[in-house]
Amino acid sequence: MTLMMICMSMMYFGLKMFFSHKKHLILMLLTLEFMSLVILVMLVNMMSMFNYDFSLIIYLIIVMVCEAVMGLVLLTSVVRVHGSDYIKGMSLLMC
Repeated sequence: MTLMMICMSMMYFGLKMFFSHKKHLILMLLTLEFMSLVILVMLVNMMSMFNYDFSLIIYLIIVMVCEAVMGLVLLTSVVRVHGSDYIKGMSLLMC
């Protein structure tokens, strides 16, 4: 249960970081990746406690990789169009 409490506190701090660092797009993407890794650790912990098959973990890792690739594509396109990753400096209605 100690690992679950650590994961829950890490998830809380990840959410706190996500909502407090709204200046840069890259910081928001990094905190989303951090929270998805915490969810993966929690899921592995739960599956090992109940002796489930770990094939679901492979699907979750594939989804996490696709999410990271889409975030990187979004980041590079925003930097190319606007010149920086500042959220306040860009207006998405102008695109």
